[in-house]
Amino acid sequence: MFLRRFYNEPLAQASYILGCQTEGVALVVDPNRDTEQYHTAASEEGVRITHVTETHIHADYLSGSRQLAREAGARLLLSAEGGEAWQYAFAADEEALLLHDGDSITLGAVRVDVLHTPGHTPEHLSFLVTDVAAADRPLGALTGDFIFVGDVGRPDLLERAAHVKGTMEASARALYHSLRRFAALPDYLQLWPGHGAGSACGKALGAMPQTTLGYEKIASWAFAVDDENEFVKQVLAGQPAPPTYFAMMKRLNREGPAVLDRRPAPREVEPGSLDAVLREGGMVVDLRSAGAFRAGHVPGTLSIAFGRSFVGWAGWLLPYDRDVYLIAAGRGEEARALAERAALDLSLIGIDRVRGYFTEDALALRAREHGALATVTDVDATTLATKLRRGDVQLIDVRARSEWEAGHIDGARNIPFGELASQARALADAGPLALQCASGARSTIAASILMANDVHDIVNLDGGIGAWRDAGLPISESE
Repeated sequence: MFLRRFYNEPLAQASYILGCQTEGVALVVDPNRDTEQYHTAASEEGVRITHVTETHIHADYLSGSRQLAREAGARLLLSAEGGEAWQYAFAADEEALLLHDGDSITLGAVRVDVLHTPGHTPEHLSFLVTDVAAADRPLGALTGDFIFVGDVGRPDLLERAAHVKGTMEASARALYHSLRRFAALPDYLQLWPGHGAGSACGKALGAMPQTTLGYEKIASWAFAVDDENEFVKQVLAGQPAPPTYFAMMKRLNREGPAVLDRRPAPREVEPGSLDAVLREGGMVVDLRSAGAFRAGHVPGTLSIAFGRSFVGWAGWLLPYDRDVYLIAAGRGEEARALAERAALDLSLIGIDRVRGYFTEDALALRAREHGALATVTDVDATTLATKLRRGDVQLIDVRARSEWEAGHIDGARNIPFGELASQARALADAGPLALQCASGARSTIAASILMANDVHDIVNLDGGIGAWRDAGLPISESE
């Protein structure tokens, strides 16, 4: 038997390939749309991908199961649990084998047993893995978004992201009973979860790649709470706001993700066409660092610096019904490689309309033809403190609500950056604004959103609340 883990840092998402080298067969669990990595791993192990499955209908990324199954000529396996409302709409078209609690999948000397573990979602499955050649007992379980390292899957997404009203408490109670059932399995069982630290699918996921059931029983809060009502209260408390794109992911993953013909490869666009793209309604995303954007950018462009948080931030802000163009740092091969990486990451959440990219030549040309580029003025913490004391500015904290509650600058108004566009008109009449986040990245995004909506009387707290704290200035907490 072999098992490999694939981890996508921007999504904090894990997928797996496991199988039997002797028989040359393999199963992939929870693949994303970057399917090339699974084909490469199968080739290296000397096996064929014969089966593809997933633990549930995902909300945080677009599933690659349909695409990979087609590419590999593999059998697609999908959950049939959870009731009529949570069946895969495309299962019949793909001739998928529908899985129920108690089913088994045989891969040579490897047996995979299906467990229905509802709570995070109604149809959620976990997979018990047994190396039959070595023992008649399971050695581990692929738990998807059911059990993480130090946490469990949040049961509120159906209501808060997919807008299925009245499901949070029922899902939390289902999760409680799934955990009680699962706790009866052997303590030595290894657990391979579907997400790690940074995922919005839980509150406080650990960074370790795996754990054991026995360890979670002594270390995870979820197993320590014996009272069902108390568990419901705790699991629903303090969950972060789900990104806006989660609703779209739920719908697309249920109805059937589009199959890509090739990896995204946006074309380089002529520098002089940037203004025309903006006039015609294209979304232009500036991938350069936050500092570079503040130092000089083209009005109307959106700052989302390319990095680990790029996909999550883009999911809050980018529409699915408009063409997207990128501005990549550098020129030539450097810019092309960056644009292709960004386009691939966007495709992981179903943003497939990336039409092209501009290099920094477009910025240079714009400056020559129209004068200086637009800028965002930075202020240091001491200067901002003086402005606030005098009432010269209104401070907008663009971090998530949970971050604001954990500690904020007194008098700050909390508007998470993903909600700013809808409030831009009101903020235009609010007078001078100061924007602040944790470090300066999200406040730069916020500045680009407001400036694109004709709000220009703004400054940015350089270094965010971290710089404020370092300057010895006071931090308030929510009661």
